[in-house]
Amino acid sequence: MKALVLAGGAGTRLRPITHTSAKQLVPVANKPVLFYGLESIAAAGITDVGIVVGDTAAEIEEEVGDGSKFGLGVTYIPQERPLGLAHAVLIAREFLGDDDFVMYLGDNFVVGGISDLVDAFRASRPDAQILLTRVPDPRSFGVAQLDPSGRVVSLEEKPEHPKSDLALVGVYLFTPVIHEAVRAIKPSWRGELEITHALQHLIDIRADVRSTIIDGYWKDTGNVDDMLEVNRTVLEGMRRRIDGEVDDASETVGRVVIEEGARIANSRIVGPVVIGSGTVVSDSYVGPFTSVAENCRITDSELEFSIVLRDSSIDGVGRIECSLIGRHVEVTPTAGVPSAHRLVLGDHSKVQIRS
Repeated sequence: MKALVLAGGAGTRLRPITHTSAKQLVPVANKPVLFYGLESIAAAGITDVGIVVGDTAAEIEEEVGDGSKFGLGVTYIPQERPLGLAHAVLIAREFLGDDDFVMYLGDNFVVGGISDLVDAFRASRPDAQILLTRVPDPRSFGVAQLDPSGRVVSLEEKPEHPKSDLALVGVYLFTPVIHEAVRAIKPSWRGELEITHALQHLIDIRADVRSTIIDGYWKDTGNVDDMLEVNRTVLEGMRRRIDGEVDDASETVGRVVIEEGARIANSRIVGPVVIGSGTVVSDSYVGPFTSVAENCRITDSELEFSIVLRDSSIDGVGRIECSLIGRHVEVTPTAGVPSAHRLVLGDHSKVQIRS
């Protein structure tokens, strides 16, 4: 069995962060979200992985390499433009051959991995297996309609009037039958070859398309709020580890990870929190559900429920919360006294905040 990982796309919902970084490489708990998917694939016993890449191919190839650090062998498959999930299957035909495969969206996050799902698929081998989860507003997703027996009867991509609240999760399992389906469909009104249309084709020809409704945690990390929520979930599962320096004037409470080379001075860190190597936190408070990447400076400030990417500095700005701050960002004070700031800052930004 092989894996096809989709790591193209423009990441428009995470701009300005994704103007200068692939959306799949934005870190969750100081690790790129793409890495969690690759680790789940390896844990499921799959070693042969094709990664579909677009404009950010060079950056993804630099971070993932040949896949050996994950126990994988990686083949990169260029996609000139993001023309739909079914198009990704179409251009990966040579790599996939006649093998079964799991298709994994590189910006998706599934708590608990996919090992059980892959094992069940290997045992029964339906033509296609989709994962579904209930969402409050399914209009932004592929949506499935089931009959009373639980059989999939229809699929729609981002419908204006959804027939159910069951959204497609970004993990699909296929036998080679899918190749006929992706060749049979036409582009949608969006100009894309939709995987929902390919699955509907299989349903129409009475192929064996099965669904599993998952109760576990899943997120598409395509926007800031979901990225912060996934960061919270991952941090909650971390164990306390203090490898860096914490001076006697500082306090660390709960599940706090201080990486080697980080330094905490006259500060209070309340977990779950991770502080990256080379980062210095001084005269500050870093509160729950916060990730600070490597080589940052947090000085005379408060930070909570946020993600700070590498090589950024926050100095004397009072309180920041619910924020995603890019690389090489400088946040400094200006006039005014707001009680909190909510920021989405791209790489190399400079912001002046009154505090």
